[in-house]
Amino acid sequence: MSEAALSTPGYLDRLNPEQRAAVLHGDGPLLVLAGAGSGKTMTLAHRVAHLIVEGADPRRILLMTFSRRAAAEMRGRVGRIAREVMGEKAEALAEGLTWAGTFHAIGARLLREQATEIGLDPDFTIHDREDSADLMNLCRHELGFSRMAKRFPAKGTCLAIYSRAVNARAPLAAALGDFPWCAEWEAELKALFAAYVAAKQAQGVLDYDDLLLYWAELAAEPELGLGARFDHVLIDEYQDTNRVQAAILAGLRPDGRGVTVVGDDAQSIYSFRAAEVRNILDFPAVFSPPARIVTLTRNYRSTAPILAAANAVIAEAREGYAKELVAERQGGLPPLMIRVPDEAAQAAYVCERVLEAREAGVALKGQAALFRTASHSAPLEVELTRRNIPFVKFGGLKFLDTAHVKDVMALLRLAENPRDRVSGFRALRLVPGIGPASAERLLALLAAPGGTEALRGARVPARAAAEWADFVALFAGLRAGHGWPADLSALRAWYEPRLELIHEDAPARIADLATLEGIAAGYPSRARFLTELTLDPPAAGGDLAGPPLLDDDYMILSTIHSAKGQEWKQVFVLNCVDGCIPSDLATGSRAGVEEERRLFYVAMTRAKDALHLLVPARFHVHNQAARGDRHVHAARSRFLSDAVVARLAERSWPPPPPEEARAAPGPRRDLAARMRGMWE
Repeated sequence: MSEAALSTPGYLDRLNPEQRAAVLHGDGPLLVLAGAGSGKTMTLAHRVAHLIVEGADPRRILLMTFSRRAAAEMRGRVGRIAREVMGEKAEALAEGLTWAGTFHAIGARLLREQATEIGLDPDFTIHDREDSADLMNLCRHELGFSRMAKRFPAKGTCLAIYSRAVNARAPLAAALGDFPWCAEWEAELKALFAAYVAAKQAQGVLDYDDLLLYWAELAAEPELGLGARFDHVLIDEYQDTNRVQAAILAGLRPDGRGVTVVGDDAQSIYSFRAAEVRNILDFPAVFSPPARIVTLTRNYRSTAPILAAANAVIAEAREGYAKELVAERQGGLPPLMIRVPDEAAQAAYVCERVLEAREAGVALKGQAALFRTASHSAPLEVELTRRNIPFVKFGGLKFLDTAHVKDVMALLRLAENPRDRVSGFRALRLVPGIGPASAERLLALLAAPGGTEALRGARVPARAAAEWADFVALFAGLRAGHGWPADLSALRAWYEPRLELIHEDAPARIADLATLEGIAAGYPSRARFLTELTLDPPAAGGDLAGPPLLDDDYMILSTIHSAKGQEWKQVFVLNCVDGCIPSDLATGSRAGVEEERRLFYVAMTRAKDALHLLVPARFHVHNQAARGDRHVHAARSRFLSDAVVARLAERSWPPPPPEEARAAPGPRRDLAARMRGMWE
């Protein structure tokens, strides 16, 4: 079918010149460098539809996305676009696009088909992460590593190290660079991973990493003819691929014929999953002749002032494709850089602006608060709940519903009220060796007069004896009171070493407890802290907490990583200070800082109409070995350079009160006399 036949208002005419160039590109390798909000998905869908309309067999098109939902949506779009030209026939053709899916799903299909040729059992089963961790733990135990004199890395950590080495195609020593606390166990980990691989093979199982690893090896064998099965290979979000996925592409199409990859180096933010930004940076030079680059720079999402500020941030990147996004939406207000005294004021500011926008007609669903780490939203969650603003959180558990925070709160409640049996049962069972029966007996002692002293001489199981004296000393101190929030500091000192034995992800949970102590500092007493958080706790939730049952509108809270690909009318970026953005854990290398810059850019480009960058003057830091957890004075993020700030409107909040309001104190109120007067 000729190009003229395709140039209809419903087909190519809706595309801008750059999008049309990508869609009409021929058979050579193509990189579509798609800036934020530039119509990437629409362009890719039109290219696939164009291939089908031009006669390509959809059964020989391999389309790889990063979620099943994206693949299903892509198939639907392709069918609708092709139908505009081919009518009902297009429906059947789009249904033939059977090789559209995630890398892992397609890999599993191909390996199942080729199993006997590569030495796999065709009936292999696939382990999820939890199954894989359990098998790793079994191997760990059989090798005696669970009985070492020094604490050996937990099963989840071992699996994470193994996965990093596999997906980054890196030697174990290099992979351990991301797990420095485990470096001393290199020899033992190498033996463990060998045993793990042998166990998988003996049991006929593959894990998630195997699906890519075996596929890469399969694609590298030309005599198996895997590459000949497909005429076109298209990959979305190429900046998020790892080295194994790049090797799969190279094995399928060493000459680049029929290859299209779409992505944006400025949005490469998943190195913690072994994603490799060099895959997209080096892509054109992989082939000879080099791949063609088509750059999409027209942004249809954000207003011009928001885009100008985001462009200024990414322009300071040390490496990347040179591009400046151009806003299709002119006008609008400049982004705001809001200086606030602390995280409590930050939370109050967000709530006031959210409610203000809601009254102006912006739904809560059209507003989002983004943050670098899940624990950074804790003060905001408390304030949203206090003000009855429903929210859904992406990326991490709801703060006050996590097991470790519940443990700490239970101990505080028990110290406040020794008759609280629910809190006491949970708190006492934190002592290793205290079971349900022992906890019940000890609670009876505790509820009696002189209960704290009775605990000192209480009979406890032998397994609990070594820990019991420390627990009683902690509890006696909490009952007597160290001051607030010193009580919480003492509790953390006792609890955190035990936390490391209970949970594999102890560092993240310890950071949560540091955040809790930061929140606690905003309350005058332990009783006030417990009362207010008990009366208005945030709703329970998980990685994606469901919306409150009685509300069909709710604000979005999200880590920046989880927000990628999303957009909202109004966006708040919390804690735009060094130590948070960039994270203090990422500033040890240039590559780490550059990825944090890209993360900040992703956050800014989620905003359509309004962007607020919050800069607290003080925030809570944790895990400082020399000086301990503390509140510190914060410096604005290094990514808010003078050139960037020139694109922003600076404000301080709350604004200072008028002079006369500061000078004239209000009348004294004797509430006690008023209460007495009610009965006189």
